[in-house]
Amino acid sequence: MTDDESLGFATRAIHAGQEPDAATGAVVPPIYQVSTYKQDGVGRLRGGWEYSRSGNPTRAALEAALAAVEGGAAAFAFASGLAAEDTLLRAALRPGDHMVIGNDVYGGTYRLVARVLGPWGVEHTAVDLTDPHQLVDAIRPGQTKVVWVETPSNPLLSVVDIAAVAAHARAAGALLVVDNTFASPALQNPLALGADVVVHSTTKYVGGHSDLVGGAVVVADGAQLPAGLEGPTGTTSVRDAVAFHQNASGAVAGPFDAWLALRGLKTLDVRMQRHCANAQRVAEFLAGHPAVTAVHYPGLPDNPGHELAARQMRGFGGMVSFRVGSAETAVALCGATEIFTLAESLGGVESLVEHPARMTHGSVAGTALEVPDDLVRLSVGLEDPDDLVRDLDRALAAATR
Repeated sequence: MTDDESLGFATRAIHAGQEPDAATGAVVPPIYQVSTYKQDGVGRLRGGWEYSRSGNPTRAALEAALAAVEGGAAAFAFASGLAAEDTLLRAALRPGDHMVIGNDVYGGTYRLVARVLGPWGVEHTAVDLTDPHQLVDAIRPGQTKVVWVETPSNPLLSVVDIAAVAAHARAAGALLVVDNTFASPALQNPLALGADVVVHSTTKYVGGHSDLVGGAVVVADGAQLPAGLEGPTGTTSVRDAVAFHQNASGAVAGPFDAWLALRGLKTLDVRMQRHCANAQRVAEFLAGHPAVTAVHYPGLPDNPGHELAARQMRGFGGMVSFRVGSAETAVALCGATEIFTLAESLGGVESLVEHPARMTHGSVAGTALEVPDDLVRLSVGLEDPDDLVRDLDRALAAATR
């Protein structure tokens, strides 16, 4: 009953897949830190459990919860966000296929597509997915099998119309995959807007405490593999194909990381409310600062994606990026903050600052996806917003002195 979509998001996040333990009544699912399970006879599995790569009760609880909060038919938990992406793309693509990606996707995603799948024979085209004409022009009839969207994107916070892209992908017989990491399921549910698959780095907002690494794939009910493709189980079901590849490739989430992600999911709703409020305050401060030349945050009324984000999201998120005129100033600012910690990653309770061109997006340097070298990215945490603004004010003064 707790995965019932009529229930509110917070209720599903706290209860779906997490019934009290049948043996003890424990209200939190146990950590099944185990590799294998006693069988009651050859081929007679107790509760269906055999080996923890193939299935683990703690991981199963997380997968049930993630499916419930995203409105999906099934979810699959992985050892990292990139492991989730790699498993999905190997399930959905074959050598000779083509995919369309956004021209400002996460650097790790681009590295996977260009330098891992590329030599395997998968081609890609990077375009501005906020412009539907560029998407239509990039699709190769019969060859394009995946359209990959980040919205809001990393690190420029571009907002893509998921429903519009879904219509074009469907017409081309391609799978629409949406990376929902920046928004989190608390703010956006791409499957309800027509996406076939959602991916997450659960390291980020789902975990929320910078103490785990994980990823997830969530599949829409009835999602089918790209036109003309049959999965290894002999069906065209995306769910079946991902399940097979999760077990065959084995990059699964460990039970302790799965338990930590479940713990984080319980507070995701209230945390995202504070992330959004703090990020709005920080973005408005930066927009009025004379040393800042541009602010990327969909919560600002003059942001190009503001109206679309207001329609397809339930908040504008906790990520803010901004430009300061030169790489030297950006690097100096990153080293001058005291409350914002200089570190990669995002989505934790603590605020982080980083220089994308030299850190998270270094892998796209020299490509069409290269990010501006004066860009600074903030993951705005849950601290007192006045303290965050003062910290940035001091850092900007020091960096421009």
